[in-house]
Amino acid sequence: MYTIEWQNEDYLTHTISYGYDKIYPTDIDKIIQAEFPNPQNDPELYNIVVKNMIHGPCGPLNLNAPCMSDGKCTKISKTILGRYKTEDDGYPKYRRRSPKNGGFTAKIRLQGRDELEIDNQWVVPYNPLLSKMFQAHINVEYCNSVKSIKYICKYVNKGSDMAVFQIVQNSEQNNRNDEILMYQMGRYINSNEAAWRIFSFPIHEREPAVQHLAVHLENGQSLLHKDSARKLQANHLRTQH
Repeated sequence: MYTIEWQNEDYLTHTISYGYDKIYPTDIDKIIQAEFPNPQNDPELYNIVVKNMIHGPCGPLNLNAPCMSDGKCTKISKTILGRYKTEDDGYPKYRRRSPKNGGFTAKIRLQGRDELEIDNQWVVPYNPLLSKMFQAHINVEYCNSVKSIKYICKYVNKGSDMAVFQIVQNSEQNNRNDEILMYQMGRYINSNEAAWRIFSFPIHEREPAVQHLAVHLENGQSLLHKDSARKLQANHLRTQH
């Protein structure tokens, strides 16, 4: 099951849920990674991760970042771990090795600042195959709870993005205290979403198809008979009596 939404941004977002019968921590490290790859063994993937999969800057470098709340980042876990770990609530913490434990680093240049060396704390979880295929920002997370289905269905049914807007004319006679004009709300569609809908690309899909089944008590199921069957049944009852 997946849905596509934009969240008032120019790029689209996919939410995907795919099930496995069994998955082990060693499998997680192969499918989802949250650290820099070896720049010597795979320089292509290393450059893609450095360019597209770095979070921030936030924390002490930028306390006013949108992801900050009460002085902490609310988007990704920056805990250094030598192996994959599952929290008590089932939420995963991916392997993020420190440079002393075999992890790699990268140098980035922040706007208005000098070059900065960062470690695996800043890497957004990704899938190596998808990153190489699309060469873009693709965040991949492990969903191990039925709540993920509820999350996807919420985006399917939540409706379009909305925005508060005001139409202003170049005239000195405008009423600046017109609260109706100041707080109009309308549907917000960016150019990419408009093109997506014009070409009738799919917004959400699910596989396999789900068929609604009627639930009933014992011997309380609905029965349908054709008119011809009713006549035959009535004639049969007359012959018995």
